[in-house]
Amino acid sequence: MHFESPIKRRQSRQIMVGDVAVGGGAPISVQSMTNTETCDVDATVAQIRAIADAGADIVRVSIPSMDAAEAFKKIRQEVSTPLVADIHFDYKIALKVAEYGVDCLRINPGNIGSKDRIRSVVDSARDHGIPIRIGVNAGSLEKDLQKKYGEPTPDALVESAFRQIGFFDELDFQEFKLSLKASDIFMTVEAYRKIASQIDNPLHLGITEAGGLRSGTVKSSIGLGMLLMDGIGDTLRVSLAADPVQEIKVGWDMLRSLKLRNRGINFIACPSCSRQNFDVIKTMNQLEERLEDIKVPLDVAVIGCIVNGPGEAKEADLGLAGGTPNNMVYEDGKPSNQLQADEIVDQLEKQIRAKADAKEKELEQIIAKA
Repeated sequence: MHFESPIKRRQSRQIMVGDVAVGGGAPISVQSMTNTETCDVDATVAQIRAIADAGADIVRVSIPSMDAAEAFKKIRQEVSTPLVADIHFDYKIALKVAEYGVDCLRINPGNIGSKDRIRSVVDSARDHGIPIRIGVNAGSLEKDLQKKYGEPTPDALVESAFRQIGFFDELDFQEFKLSLKASDIFMTVEAYRKIASQIDNPLHLGITEAGGLRSGTVKSSIGLGMLLMDGIGDTLRVSLAADPVQEIKVGWDMLRSLKLRNRGINFIACPSCSRQNFDVIKTMNQLEERLEDIKVPLDVAVIGCIVNGPGEAKEADLGLAGGTPNNMVYEDGKPSNQLQADEIVDQLEKQIRAKADAKEKELEQIIAKA
């Protein structure tokens, strides 16, 4: 089941967030944000590492104070993952973390203050060779735009964005990406669609304050899925009231389902019914938990009966098709071995890991020859 995504991506200019390319045809990067107290250096470093291990390309850290900026200096020394500093109101914090080696500044120019302060931030970013993310949010629109539109609207978000972009144009600074976020799917999607055709800067996607793990995943998948299907988006964050690691998992699942990126195991599994010859749901729960560490892209099918089982299993790198009395494992489209119900999880895990190891070596050889 291997084929390229039919999505034609929007052409954008490229910026670098540390060693991660954003825009310009680079893979869509996945990011999240720490929710630890930034001044707790050990806890923040541990969370950054956990987020990175889950597959994050970039991690954002809130820097609300000068004390947090000093903590960031220590955090920066402990991790190699590209870091974005989230800064509001106090432009001096941006200047400080730029000095301490941040890879990108996330600001809302509207709440940074005067043009002189914005100029100071931009000059610092230019001097240190780091980009800026302009973050426009429906919940923090400028007061005059709130009065003009009466309430947040897609046009209000776009007008706010162009106001901020105007500051950067005056300063001849184009090393920025842009986000226009709202908690409402329709507002977010329309705003991004409007801006996408008018600028060529990279776009950071997100449905802000989407909700808890289940509801937020659904809202984000619908909203961001619509934009990604349009070819819009160069980096994304799935905003969930949940462990940041879950944001990364959902983001990767989203990109994998659209064949925009590939990492780890893509499970094809039936929802199960009375035809199943083994407990599909229990099997899947155990396999997903055991195999989270695998980063090599693999398609693995787990189908409980013989109706769709053989067909799906043959299309996967490794597939299990339920049958009576034993269940058939297929590897690369060919029958490999049979498993009894009580040995499925342990044996299938071994075979998946062996397949992943073989594929990893194969990929290493390809890279070595390139």
